[in-house]
Amino acid sequence: MKIRIATPEDKPAWDTYVDNHPNAAPYSLFAWKNAVEEAYGHESCYLLAEDAGTIKGVLPLFHFRIPLRECNLVSLPFCDVGDILADNTESRMALTKEAVSLAQKMKVKYLEIRSGSKNLFFRDDGHGWDVRVNTGKVRMLLDLPDTSEELWKGFKSKLRSQIRKAEKNGLTFSWGHTGTLDAFYDVFSRNMHALGSPVHSKKWFAKILEHYGTNARMGLVHCEDQPVGCGIILFTRHTVSIPWASTLREYNRMAPNMMLYWNFLNYAANYGRKFFDFGRSTPNLGTYRFKKQWGAIAEPLYWYQVTHKKCLTCEEIASQVKRQKIATLWAKIPLGMANVIGPSLRKYISL
Repeated sequence: MKIRIATPEDKPAWDTYVDNHPNAAPYSLFAWKNAVEEAYGHESCYLLAEDAGTIKGVLPLFHFRIPLRECNLVSLPFCDVGDILADNTESRMALTKEAVSLAQKMKVKYLEIRSGSKNLFFRDDGHGWDVRVNTGKVRMLLDLPDTSEELWKGFKSKLRSQIRKAEKNGLTFSWGHTGTLDAFYDVFSRNMHALGSPVHSKKWFAKILEHYGTNARMGLVHCEDQPVGCGIILFTRHTVSIPWASTLREYNRMAPNMMLYWNFLNYAANYGRKFFDFGRSTPNLGTYRFKKQWGAIAEPLYWYQVTHKKCLTCEEIASQVKRQKIATLWAKIPLGMANVIGPSLRKYISL
């Protein structure tokens, strides 16, 4: 078994491996690597396990540098799950060992792997490093039938009426493209500002659309000529994920989110995808309940931190109370100013 760092020439083989792996999320494709590097400048370190020239496993990592703070290795930043994808236990353990060794060589504060696997690491690797795992979030996954017609018939009548409500209110859905990125960003940035969160740069989304190509689609919901809802889906051969979706609060009574998600689900089912990944949620909160109504099932996320024993975990460093206070203050900053300053901060927030 040989572990090496992937090069640009490995992109076709890497993507083929990811595309055919049943547990892979679209974030593990090489397109994520290119988008992060070109939009935000973080250095990648994509590990590839080979046996006799055949790929047996992959682990995408980023050297996540934060000014005036120690660096981290993350798989993957800006999404819910990176993970180790491997054919067998031997390949997985070889990639795990190499990642820990790389973290030691780089002298990073911690190695973080956002996984869907319960037993990715032993609690102590025996080299003065400690393994901690955060299990506070779940990923909401929906098994898709063969057609959207079957999917529609499986919905409860209340859900179907909520979807129809958007149509009755005169909302319309259309597929977007790079030429409609401004409309997407107008809705997305306004929603992030209202939530008190620094917004991703417009360049980030442009790079996502550029590098994912046919593995990405943008959707827009309009009320007459006003864009009121937006989202982007990414996909592999098996799975469709929705990392970004937003609606304007003043139009939420018209149910633009229902129209947006239904059209994405409709597309996913009709194009032969097996799973729809609604993304990360906290059990029993609002977004969790919204996703559950579609029939999504909660699957635990395991976010591992491999760190020096003397280090503090993320939960110990930043309390929820402090984050909420910052969000409240950020929402009070004028939107124009937030959209200028926000992307410069967002590139250093790995969540």
